[in-house]
Amino acid sequence: MAGQRGLRRRSFLVGGMGAAVLLGGGASQFMNMRVAWAAPTGNLYQAALAKGIRYGSSAATWQVQPDPDYAALYARESGMLLTEDDLLWYRLKPTQSSPLDFSYGDQIVSFAAGNAQPVLAAHLVWDEGLGDGWEPDALYNLSTQDARDLLFGTIQQEVTHYAGQVMAWVVANEVTDGRRKDANGFWTVEPWYQTIGPTFVEEAFNLAHQCDPNALLLIDEFGFETGSNAAARRTSMLKAIDYLQSKNVPVHVLGIQAHLNANGFSRNFDKAAYRTFLSDVAARGLSIFITEMDVQDDGLKADIPSRDAGVADVYSQYLSVALQEPAVKVVLNFGLSDRYTWLQEDFPRKDGAARRPLPFDENLQPKPAYTAILQAFQNAPARTPL
Repeated sequence: MAGQRGLRRRSFLVGGMGAAVLLGGGASQFMNMRVAWAAPTGNLYQAALAKGIRYGSSAATWQVQPDPDYAALYARESGMLLTEDDLLWYRLKPTQSSPLDFSYGDQIVSFAAGNAQPVLAAHLVWDEGLGDGWEPDALYNLSTQDARDLLFGTIQQEVTHYAGQVMAWVVANEVTDGRRKDANGFWTVEPWYQTIGPTFVEEAFNLAHQCDPNALLLIDEFGFETGSNAAARRTSMLKAIDYLQSKNVPVHVLGIQAHLNANGFSRNFDKAAYRTFLSDVAARGLSIFITEMDVQDDGLKADIPSRDAGVADVYSQYLSVALQEPAVKVVLNFGLSDRYTWLQEDFPRKDGAARRPLPFDENLQPKPAYTAILQAFQNAPARTPL
């Protein structure tokens, strides 16, 4: 879910609302779905679990409810559920004056419980995911007090509502930056930074911990892998963690989105620097979750065999480095199947070929990416699980 500084997915969220019409507007249809009530049995999940890693994926009600085949795949293969859309504000608070609507969140949390999948709930603080009911600059136009009431009031109600039902919360998503940053690495263009001030992150963490003291709390970010700004973004995140820890803020996990780009990945991915970054995070006592992993297949030929091989190679290269760090406890794809990928909506290929960024294809069949991820888990060192 990268921001204006990289990938955006606003149009995907709005487009997803069309698909959501299939939900029929109420929870009853979803609640009547047959649930598994058994741990996943898929090979990816099992191979990861054998090494102390939990593998899973994002999911949304508009994907799994009207598509029983995908729901079955998800129940089999995913060992953890990241709430992709159902707790974003276009669902939770579709207009600035709307009361909170927990119906979609309740449905996806119930689905996860039925599949014995712990939930990573996202996101408490983000400047996106608002949908059509919000003016484009609505968050920037708030007074300080209105911003505080809106953000912290929503966090308090939401976390209280789901306390004890989720394993972890993405508290702060995309709040650091490599360029437009303060002395502690926080992104100064963030609307909550501009309205509430730089303490909004620590206040959000403290409030979430107060409302759900047993949950793991994440700071989540993108852009650490490649690009001219990657080194600066890694430095900013370490500064932000140091600052939060200096204030005794309960931040437990660094979430790394890992939206990877195949175009020049081998050339641009500094494996040694990345490995050092992960070690530096672990040395600060944090666990690491890979939260939104996929591969944008730019720079690869359109023909499916060579493109799938290139995507698989990126997964192999990335995971061979990331999984060497024992602090990496969770690996989540951003979707399991190419049938549901935000990249096709927001960043279609110029040649018109359908994106193929995920381990399963549109027909829910495993691809070379699946094999690459599976082998990465098999080759990873064992670690103490969460």
